[in-house]
Amino acid sequence: MRRREFLAAPAAAALQATGAVPQAPGTVPQAPEAVLIDPAPRFEVSPWLYMQFMEPLGVTDSSVEAAWDYDQDDWRKSFVTATRDLGPQVLRWGGLYSRYYRWRESVGPAAQRPWMRNYVWGGKETNRVGTCEFVDLCRRVGAEPLMCVNFEGDGEARYRNTKEGDRTAGAQEAAEWVSYANDPADRLRRSHGVAEPLGIQLWQLGNETSYGNATFSKDQSIAKTIEFARAMRARDKSVQLIGWGDRGREGYWAPDLVARAGEWIDLVAFHMMGQSPQRKDTALRAPRYQREPEQAWAELLELATRQERRLGEMIDATGPRKGVAITEGHLSLPPHNASPLLLEWMSAVYHARSLNAYLRRGDRVKIATIADFEGNRWTVNAMLIQVPGGACYLTPAGAVARLFRHHTGTHGVSLGNLPEGLDAVATRTGNRVFVHAVNTAYGRAVETSFAVKGAKLQGGCVYQIAPQDLRAMAAADAPDVFAVVEAALPPTGAWRFPAGAVAAVEFDLA
Repeated sequence: MRRREFLAAPAAAALQATGAVPQAPGTVPQAPEAVLIDPAPRFEVSPWLYMQFMEPLGVTDSSVEAAWDYDQDDWRKSFVTATRDLGPQVLRWGGLYSRYYRWRESVGPAAQRPWMRNYVWGGKETNRVGTCEFVDLCRRVGAEPLMCVNFEGDGEARYRNTKEGDRTAGAQEAAEWVSYANDPADRLRRSHGVAEPLGIQLWQLGNETSYGNATFSKDQSIAKTIEFARAMRARDKSVQLIGWGDRGREGYWAPDLVARAGEWIDLVAFHMMGQSPQRKDTALRAPRYQREPEQAWAELLELATRQERRLGEMIDATGPRKGVAITEGHLSLPPHNASPLLLEWMSAVYHARSLNAYLRRGDRVKIATIADFEGNRWTVNAMLIQVPGGACYLTPAGAVARLFRHHTGTHGVSLGNLPEGLDAVATRTGNRVFVHAVNTAYGRAVETSFAVKGAKLQGGCVYQIAPQDLRAMAAADAPDVFAVVEAALPPTGAWRFPAGAVAAVEFDLA
């Protein structure tokens, strides 16, 4: 059964929020010109498309530590419940942290695990959460684990000579991690009381390796990719490997990566970073966006357009042979990682359009994310955790990801004839069609209807988030501010999307 959520609100307010238009007795509602959906399947939607990204962030954002209950010595129950509801298909472990992460330090008896210094994010990490705990979380919430390996520190020399020693790790250590996770007979894992294999299939080689001048060159990185892949596949031929292909000093690395190491990797990784204001007089900086919300809205749409253009560049650079994995990405607004605008519903227009862009190119995009996962401070997170106790709640990015994740089909289909102000994409599973729609018109509703080529609609629902105030903000004292309102889709297929609405429309075909 589909998840059903309702806002506790008076009937009239709920009716307005859903977009349903009341009719006078005896009248027949007239459908606007229809959005036409061609139900022929175009591509299979990846079962890994909706990813969240978990990284210990030291003193910057307590992140992983905030999600662990030391009294119960387990993940916080509220965190597990909220994550299960968010519904990520993949959880990724790593990031820049991987450059100095030694996986053996976070396995075995917890009391014997050494603390480690977090060189990028400050402070120290307890290693209380390691490989087994992370995989356990993934299994509890129905997500596939994705591990980002220590890729010889991505070539950064500073991690070879820290005060704590050499923090880089080579292909052999990565291969032994695969054995620990996947070999039924692995002695180390079994000595830790874990008899059954963890079954980790997704592994990323290199993380932001092309950014800056301190890391590997493109040629070095590709050579290391082959070396790591050969060693890891020798331990488990079934693993799915993701190589780094984003742009750097020599342009996009993906063409040469695929040409020279294509037989060793399954996907090419990019990060949708740098999605930040380009105007010197940007209205996206507080408090200006509070005074000029319509201008801020226009700039958010500009950024979404630029994001989709960059996605096209990534896909073109990769070529037709490999899928694309967007393993990190978020909207970067000032102040860095802490913009209050990212807690306001107004920012959802960017996030919804971003996810629509990934699904539109679902023939090539196999893994994608629009936010960091969780923590207690960063507003670029999908989920915020109250510390030391309290509920977990979703930011606009998290609310959009949850909505679309729970209402997406298995195959992409085409749609056309979109009215001005509506961005939409469609999928289907069997005879059920799913439409992701976002009203991009500031301050006005968009009316339309839905029709399917060669078929008739037979019942449907609209699951919609449409706060009456686009400045509505996620907060600890309003954890359900972005709850979903469900309403029946009229037989005509007509719907009125309120200003700023993000919706998933579902209907069956006769």
